[in-house]
Amino acid sequence: MTRAEAGELRVTKEDEIMMFLHERVFDPILKSPEAPDSLKQGVRLTVARMWECDAAGMVKFYWSAIVGTGRSIDFAAQLRAAGFIRFEEVIDEFRTRFNDEWLRN
Repeated sequence: MTRAEAGELRVTKEDEIMMFLHERVFDPILKSPEAPDSLKQGVRLTVARMWECDAAGMVKFYWSAIVGTGRSIDFAAQLRAAGFIRFEEVIDEFRTRFNDEWLRN
């Protein structure tokens, strides 16, 4: 749940990023009865780690996951095998929407 969904009126940049990722990537997995618990747990961990960051850190986290760490590569492969959307599938919209200019303003 984002801060905005919790009743706060001001939507932060962090909220915007997380709302986008929840809609496109996270929630389809979390709400799927077919998604294995291991994938849901991985998504919850990703969300928790991202909330530890400011907006710039969230963007960096996203790009680090795309480039790939050992853990993110394996997780992305699991998501793909299960038929879920991954960060890679939303890359064009993410990079257009959450660019350096957006972070500065």
